Amino acid sequence: MALSILLNGARGKMGRAVTAAAADTGATIVAATDQGDDLAPSLARVDAVVDFSSHLGTRALIEACAAAGKPLVIGTTGHSAEARAELLALAARVPCVWAGNFSVGVNLLFALTRRAARVLGDDYDVEVVEMHHRMKKDSPSGTAERLLEIVLEEHRLDRTALRHGRQGITGERSRSEVGIHSLRGGDVVGDHTVVFAGTGERIELTHRASDRAVFARGALRAAAWVRSQPPGVYDMQDVLGLD
Repeated sequence: MALSILLNGARGKMGRAVTAAAADTGATIVAATDQGDDLAPSLARVDAVVDFSSHLGTRALIEACAAAGKPLVIGTTGHSAEARAELLALAARVPCVWAGNFSVGVNLLFALTRRAARVLGDDYDVEVVEMHHRMKKDSPSGTAERLLEIVLEEHRLDRTALRHGRQGITGERSRSEVGIHSLRGGDVVGDHTVVFAGTGERIELTHRASDRAVFARGALRAAAWVRSQPPGVYDMQDVLGLD
């Protein structure tokens, strides 16, 4: 069955990529909005909402979808940990896929990172390195944040273990810290590497995206999947059956 979409954030880079990918996936963008627009008039005629706008508008978006009972896909990043926790509880009122990255390859990276962290344990130091284009506004990226969450979960650590870059006389690296390094420059779509450094060997898991179309196709795949799910918050691991 054809999928009708309300695309929020339609004028942004990802919004334009979703519009371009829709024709190839059998989806139709029947409404295109941006932050601050009134979504209510369009919600009644769509199967799902896909959002790549601004973190400042996420609450209003979720409230509008909840009021209309519409499934929702959120790809917007930049929320604080506290704001995201509140918004996740609100989003659970409808079927919602919330992901920092919709690439199939990146979501396989998530699964491989969890497996590696579990097998290698704290005998291996973990560092996450990400690079994006110079125009990206948030740091670390949503994908890097998810990679960090996975490592922290598997190592039973909280966010006080994170080290955002290093400068000065930092002393020896402890076993209980996880490094995160954000690089910005050029037109890089998105590179992510998780380094597991042990004594005598190093394992690196890397994903590089060269075209935003991979994220757009994944978001549309998530929209087709979520419209038949019960209310709750899901991620791409659920969509792809990787959990």
